[in-house]
Amino acid sequence: MNMAAWPRMVRRGLLTLAISAIVALGLSLLLRLPPRETLVYAVCVSFSCWLLIDGGRLLAARWVHRHPPRGDAAARPQWPGWGWMSVVLALGSVAGYGVGHTVAAALLGQDLSAGGSMGLRALAGFLLMSLGTGLATTYFFYSRGRLTTSLAEAEQAQRLATEQRLKLLASQLEPHMLFNTLANLRVLIGTDPPRAQAMLDRLIEFLRATLDGSRQGTHTLADEFARLADYLELMQIRMGARLHTELQLPAELAGRQVPALLLQPLVENAIKHGLEPLARGGRLVVSACEEADRLVLRVRDTGAGPGPVNAAAPGSGFGLAQVRERLAVLYGARAGLDLQRVPDAEGGTLATLKIPL
Repeated sequence: MNMAAWPRMVRRGLLTLAISAIVALGLSLLLRLPPRETLVYAVCVSFSCWLLIDGGRLLAARWVHRHPPRGDAAARPQWPGWGWMSVVLALGSVAGYGVGHTVAAALLGQDLSAGGSMGLRALAGFLLMSLGTGLATTYFFYSRGRLTTSLAEAEQAQRLATEQRLKLLASQLEPHMLFNTLANLRVLIGTDPPRAQAMLDRLIEFLRATLDGSRQGTHTLADEFARLADYLELMQIRMGARLHTELQLPAELAGRQVPALLLQPLVENAIKHGLEPLARGGRLVVSACEEADRLVLRVRDTGAGPGPVNAAAPGSGFGLAQVRERLAVLYGARAGLDLQRVPDAEGGTLATLKIPL
């Protein structure tokens, strides 16, 4: 039994002692038995029955579920099933009564065979009490076991649905990224074939690394920035001196896990709708920092900014919708994406992404 189970077992033992004391008081009043002897017998019999039944249940459950799901011992159910529990209940009640009666007689210095001054009616009452303790314990853990099983099944179904939804989002995002890059390549073929060939060579390397990374689900922030660097090199071939980029990743955040290709749509959006429409181009800065209990990722461009120059309104594009959808699936309301116009002299758009650490 793991350490986390001990406090629960102690609480159940204390509850058993409290109930047995109440039962002892009731038997003493109804049968006019000596209060001291009644209390000792009640406590010893009830506690012995509980200990043997509860301990037998845990041992039986450990044997039945000796191969927990995914090797997680904490996930092992604590209900062995009615077949095993019937055996544990019968043996635990009889043995618990015998052990409790023996201990109580020894504590009171009474003759075990005679049962002291308790009488047959009292002993029969304690025997029924031992059976009642066993039945109550069994019913409690049967109900708790069914509830735990239902919750586990619901969590498993929700986890599978989330995984499938994320896979669907990733499968939609990868072709979108590829089509955008190929569209850029098509334009370059007609205007500058040598640069188009260089871009095609770079595209092959980029796609190999990106597709491998996207299959992982999550990767480190260092890997995310490496994929962005590959993509920006592709765009550098297309835009030349019009594009200036800067990646700012503090060393202490490089190992943080993030969803693969999370920043890719934001960078694509900044170039396609912010920088590329302008003849002068501009600057693109991607940065990461930690604020309170959140990882904050920013994509800043000095391009056209939100407005009529953009082909789509901020937040309405496919890539941005995918980012928001992935954040909602993975983190719920704890994460968010915000787009806003930058009010300084350079202008442009700032995309701020916050996810919980």
